[in-house]
Amino acid sequence: MCYYVDQKGSRRDVKIRFNIEVNNTGQFYEGVFVNGFEHPNLPIITNDNPTELTMDSFWGLMPSWAGKQQLEYRKGKLNARIEEIEEKPSYKNITQNRCLIIATSYYEWRWLDEKGKKKEKYQIFSQDNEIFTFAGLYDSWLNPATGESLKTFTMVTTHANELMQYIHNHKKRMPIMLHKEDEQAWLDPKNDINEFAYPKYYTSIVGFQAA
Repeated sequence: MCYYVDQKGSRRDVKIRFNIEVNNTGQFYEGVFVNGFEHPNLPIITNDNPTELTMDSFWGLMPSWAGKQQLEYRKGKLNARIEEIEEKPSYKNITQNRCLIIATSYYEWRWLDEKGKKKEKYQIFSQDNEIFTFAGLYDSWLNPATGESLKTFTMVTTHANELMQYIHNHKKRMPIMLHKEDEQAWLDPKNDINEFAYPKYYTSIVGFQAA
């Protein structure tokens, strides 16, 4: 599963890469080895506002129906298995809420023994574009105590292809790292979400190195 990323694209670079409006006064997240469990507000592009960058949405999905006592719930929702999206209560009502999660690389660990006591860390990146995107889903939660809205997202994962089975050899999963030409297709809710479950969305663009 994917819990650590780099987002080193500058505000200007992201604006050029996606030909999108970027608020010059809003908070723009840049970081190295970003920990998903800290719920960072990574920049995303949503299908309800695809012409403007969203900078106030936080990693770790908080479903709209969750109660105020369930804020810790989102630590378990950094990733969403694509084969479960149409069944799980957290996702089945938001399959049309699609987003692109912007990053420049991410990290996985290869187990060197059966229990994972010895591991090798790998940095994984795109060979096509320094700035790339993961497929994601988003939701908005209203805090019943304060009336404040919390925007959150999750990263969609699929079965690992042959390359990623070597690196992520324990759980054998990988995030859906989109080709540039497939980004708009992911954002379109008319497209069957299951068509994105195949590892073809990775093979030709992925690069990696020991980190």
